[in-house]
Amino acid sequence: MEDVIIVGAGPAGLTCALYLLRANKKVRILEAKNYGGQIVNASKVENYPGIVRISGYDFATNLYQQVLNLGGKITYETVVKVLGDKTVITNNNTYHGDFVVLATGACNRKLGLPLESKFLGKGLSYCATCDGNFYQNKVVAVIGGGNTALEDALYLSLIARKVYLIHRRDSFRGEEKYIKEVEAQDNIEIIYNANVVALAGEEQLEQITIQDNLGKQKELEVQGLFIAIGQVPQNEVFNNIVDINEYGYIITHDEVYTKTEGIYAVGDNRVKSLRQLTTAVSDGSIAATEIIKNMAKKSK
Repeated sequence: MEDVIIVGAGPAGLTCALYLLRANKKVRILEAKNYGGQIVNASKVENYPGIVRISGYDFATNLYQQVLNLGGKITYETVVKVLGDKTVITNNNTYHGDFVVLATGACNRKLGLPLESKFLGKGLSYCATCDGNFYQNKVVAVIGGGNTALEDALYLSLIARKVYLIHRRDSFRGEEKYIKEVEAQDNIEIIYNANVVALAGEEQLEQITIQDNLGKQKELEVQGLFIAIGQVPQNEVFNNIVDINEYGYIITHDEVYTKTEGIYAVGDNRVKSLRQLTTAVSDGSIAATEIIKNMAKKSK
């Protein structure tokens, strides 16, 4: 029996554990793959307050080590079900807690191209606000047609010399105000009805190949490619205990509370306006603080 079971060992889950352990609570973290979440793939993190520069792997490892130093238990098992009574069932065991924190994050939707993983952090990114500053006065491309892609293109237009905005359809599905702003920027070139079909380069991304709806191909020389075609949250196994919106994200109230008492959602897996490292650790600390307060109320 644990005080708190945390599902997911990314920044949100580990921060939640850190705060709980410092309050002398019994915590078990369940993680399906590796600690650290998506941030481990970032070659450089330069927008986290107080840290000038650190690799995503080092950031995650430092946080992981903090949790271990406080006696945190991380078990590598896949959660297959969570019940309303805070029973957590994995592929190997069953655990019971007074509180459960869902911190499973979301995976970036990928293009599915052969060299995509090779160039990740070497010219290819899924987060313009995280990595855009590395492309001062360079030529970059953004793929996507929703608000995220439009906002990424606008953000990058303030940094890069030129931005290609590539969309597979003949019109954007984002908000009209963003579309007008994009169209007004001199250094944004919109390419409709095209898909990126190949990536090229030696150690760094140097070129992309796009193909239009008629099959005609064209090479673009770019130093950066930002993929903004959505994320895929991993919340399917929780739909019996939480409300999930049409995009698969957990609906919360008062920031981290779900519809089920004693079950919280933190990080990129929940509905929120910004998904960043800072907001992930913020969620984790908020959930831990709320749990500590609620545990105190229960003990009275």
